[in-house]
Amino acid sequence: MRGAFEDQGGLFSYISLEERVPEGHPLRKIREYVRAVLVDMERTFSRMYAKEGRPSIPPEQLLSALLLKAFYSVRSERQLMEQINYNLLFRWFCGLSPDAPAWDATTFTKNRERLQQGDVFERFMTALLRHPKVEPLLSNEHFSVDGTLIEAWASHKSFKPKDGSGDDDSGENFHGQKRKNDTHASTTDSDSRLYRKAQGREAKLCYMGHALMENRNGLAVGGIVTLANGTAERRAAEKMLKAKAKETGHRITAAEDKAYDTADHVAALRQLGVTPHVAQNDAKTKTGNRRASAIDARTTRHDGYGMSQTRRKMIECIFGWGKQHGTMRKTKHRGLSRVAADFLLNLIAYNLIRIPKLVAA
Repeated sequence: MRGAFEDQGGLFSYISLEERVPEGHPLRKIREYVRAVLVDMERTFSRMYAKEGRPSIPPEQLLSALLLKAFYSVRSERQLMEQINYNLLFRWFCGLSPDAPAWDATTFTKNRERLQQGDVFERFMTALLRHPKVEPLLSNEHFSVDGTLIEAWASHKSFKPKDGSGDDDSGENFHGQKRKNDTHASTTDSDSRLYRKAQGREAKLCYMGHALMENRNGLAVGGIVTLANGTAERRAAEKMLKAKAKETGHRITAAEDKAYDTADHVAALRQLGVTPHVAQNDAKTKTGNRRASAIDARTTRHDGYGMSQTRRKMIECIFGWGKQHGTMRKTKHRGLSRVAADFLLNLIAYNLIRIPKLVAA
């Protein structure tokens, strides 16, 4: 017997969102960790908001929605709110009931500064890494550091002279011109810098993101964003490793690639109580001479050096996931602080994807 077709179905539904989500859905385990972290951050959220006034969108829902944006490669917050409006899975993850109205996309714009000033993303990562099930997965001795370029939300046409000259063609024709960060700046995003990844590669307006990874399971334990320049990677590594060495209270190791093989950086790490497991850069120069590495046999003769060089390559998985699935390849934000917050959000999302699998194993 053929069933009757009702175009709109019933008016009321008596099935909860909890019953709609399959038992084995990967977001179930992720949601458990997110909820546990949000409970730990209750006092942080209370200090961010006034005691009186009109109630705002709960920060717990804002953070959950931003994580969904990274998990499912949603391009913009406007598209994210469109998904939350009709996607029951997204509503379940954020804690919205089926009949609750979705908030406006500009809510993220108004609350982003509040979240950044309260160091919410840094506190979220710290609370996640201190979770009773997560902390045993982490190494407190061996770490890796690396950096990646984040393309800025600005075009080459916006990169104009600082003195205001050369505006006749609106920046469209810049062939044959010498353009440097000392004399030029982007009118769209003044914090972005013109930088190229290597010799022979094109120069782009970008930022530089730096990640600190523990070597046991390859989870991100820290990250910052800096202006793109030739020394940013080494200075950022020293800053993150100094804080990590102070936190652990004992000597740690740091695996890094050839770009970090400079005498001043290696000396700075040793002064901080960090054993530099830096890849040796002894390639031939343009003159035919072989470059002298700052790392000698006193470091390379140990078995731990070879292990660190093997494990440090896992940090490329963090950047690869963030650029392929997350929002790390080309930022939609302008300004150093906003890009840094989005970068940390991608690191948190990567950890949340991997932690349930590591705990289950």
